[in-house]
Amino acid sequence: MKPVWAFALMCVAAANLAAQVNPYKDPTPGVSGVRGEALAEVRIQEEKFLRLTEAIPAEKYTWRPNADVRSISEVFLHVAAASYNLPKLIGTPPPAGFEAKGYDKSTTDKTKIIAALKDAFAHEKKAIVAMPDADLEKQLDWFGSKNTQRGILLFMVRHAAEHLGQSIAYAREVGVTPPWTVDFQREQAKPAPPKSK
Repeated sequence: MKPVWAFALMCVAAANLAAQVNPYKDPTPGVSGVRGEALAEVRIQEEKFLRLTEAIPAEKYTWRPNADVRSISEVFLHVAAASYNLPKLIGTPPPAGFEAKGYDKSTTDKTKIIAALKDAFAHEKKAIVAMPDADLEKQLDWFGSKNTQRGILLFMVRHAAEHLGQSIAYAREVGVTPPWTVDFQREQAKPAPPKSK
């Protein structure tokens, strides 16, 4: 690859990344270490979930690959429920009146689901910020064994990432390309800069 093309590709990649959330470049003040790393991942997942919820047409929110699995709306609400509920394990209770059971089936309205995800991610981020570093190694019961609050942070990130992948697959099944892929493809389609002589 010629140096000019390599430079052009690096510029495209940098421009694409600049358009997305980059919590490593713009960290949350006062939060570092494991909590800062978990918070960075949550911020990236939040942006991708919200962009995906906007991109999928409302009439596709009830689509599911088969009768035995969650629909698009149910996956989004399941993620919101976890973002409300899991922080109780690191010291932040769910909002007053929140009931996790059945939450994933509580609505199929796109506007309400987007609002729920925004609110739930805000709740989760506040919980991570509020968690003292001293509690990271604090033990708790976890599915018949023990885990630490640090382990809960890792689970929270892994859980959302798993369902982000599921949501991306669902989106593609209903004909929606993830917006960040569209951004990248748009950048790739731009004409190459003229060669210098």
